[in-house]
Amino acid sequence: MVPLLWRVLPILVLLISFALFFYQHDSHKVEGDECTLFPYTHYWISSKRIVTSQGIISGSVEINEGKIVSIVEGYGKQGNSVQQVLDYGEAVVMPGLIDVHVHLDEPGRTNWEGFVTGTKAAAAGGVTTVVDMPLNNHPTTVSKETLELKLEAAENKIYVDVGFWGGLIPENALNTSILEGLLDAGVLGVKSFMCPSGIDDFPMTTIDHIKEGLPVLAKYRRPLIVHAEIQQDSKSPLELYSNGDPHVYKTYLDTRPPSWEEAAVKELVDVTKDTVIGGPLEGAHVHIVHLSDSSASLNLIKEAKRRGDSISVETCPHYLAFSSEEIPDKDTRYKCSPPIRDALNKEKLWEAVLDGSIDLLSSDHSPTVPELKLLKEGDFLKAWGGISSLQFDLPVTWSNGKKHGLTLEQLSLLWSQKPAAFAGLELKGAIAIGNHADIVVWQPELEFDLDDDYPVFLKHPSLSAYMGKRLSGKVIDTFVRGNLVFKDGKHAAAACGVQILAK
Repeated sequence: MVPLLWRVLPILVLLISFALFFYQHDSHKVEGDECTLFPYTHYWISSKRIVTSQGIISGSVEINEGKIVSIVEGYGKQGNSVQQVLDYGEAVVMPGLIDVHVHLDEPGRTNWEGFVTGTKAAAAGGVTTVVDMPLNNHPTTVSKETLELKLEAAENKIYVDVGFWGGLIPENALNTSILEGLLDAGVLGVKSFMCPSGIDDFPMTTIDHIKEGLPVLAKYRRPLIVHAEIQQDSKSPLELYSNGDPHVYKTYLDTRPPSWEEAAVKELVDVTKDTVIGGPLEGAHVHIVHLSDSSASLNLIKEAKRRGDSISVETCPHYLAFSSEEIPDKDTRYKCSPPIRDALNKEKLWEAVLDGSIDLLSSDHSPTVPELKLLKEGDFLKAWGGISSLQFDLPVTWSNGKKHGLTLEQLSLLWSQKPAAFAGLELKGAIAIGNHADIVVWQPELEFDLDDDYPVFLKHPSLSAYMGKRLSGKVIDTFVRGNLVFKDGKHAAAACGVQILAK
């Protein structure tokens, strides 16, 4: 019996070794996981172009349990352990985009967009995190209770991670307990309009309301986000331009001149002087959204930054892609506020983006329903304003930016690293050890047409001003917290994005 045991023992050891190897290998696989199209928790991503905080490298990124655990330079080097490897060759591997200005419109106006369609579109465009605005959903997100309604509405519907802005309106600006309750509930900051928002339950704030809210925000060290336009005439645009042709874009453009932006920014920078280190509002931060005016308004912001104010500014791809001269008559898809201005203004905005005067980019994805966009009537004065664009952030920016010398590193800085820092998303925005494995893989050189055959996941693709355009930079794969949520035009079976709340 003993001699027989000695004869079979080597075979048993070999069989056990094989069993252990395959057990270890398969333990990284998650069978039936509907959150991902690549069911492994431990794997490598390899590419000859990986955009990291230290520059572009050729190498591999190791991902385990949703986080980046190592980065190895040298294409094809994945360490000693046998793991799954996704080799992307020449495709660019970059941090997922973070869009801090998105209107998903749910609850209340899911027919405008909604969490499902909006976050599917985000994933298809390489956007791995969005921060949702407190309007145009109904009710608007201006209290702890209305935030809870939004969180409930988003449950099991988001394909990417989603954070939330609250709203600063006269009611909570003048009632500290409501505003603090909203901040305690986890909004990343609050937004206000210095002109009518177009939404009845989101009234405009004056600079006095903003002054009331800033001390509270300073205590929580969270930003105030401002739509910076002040109407310069008591009459409505319809009254002022009743004799103009509403089907011509310039008629609308003239209703919102740069002086509206300048007037608002002038009031804001008078307040932000107190946000300097050691000032009475230290800890508060003012962020100006969707800057359109590249002249006086931008100069005021630059001066405020030079003196040490805590202030930042964003602009949007539509201001960098389009100019007023090229907008066709009656094409209300291009209507937004502030408006798209002339070609010279566009070039100056690009200069400010590339020299760092403009801090970051966002989409201001602001969809609606076809009947409010008035595409058949083509009335710019009466049509709902807003550019529908979330899925196209990356290719639109790249297609226009490369003509101006935009680099991959700058693209990542504007769309990932700086938005993450601004919104307080500490584990996002860069391919770095310890960060969430939020990654987009895309092909900068690949051109494609946004036509009826292209898979667009927005609720109303036809309302986007980008439809019909030829773009460069096609998204291949998108990973959120290590889950492959989008690949080859398809999404993971389940919506497993995470709600992000401030602590």
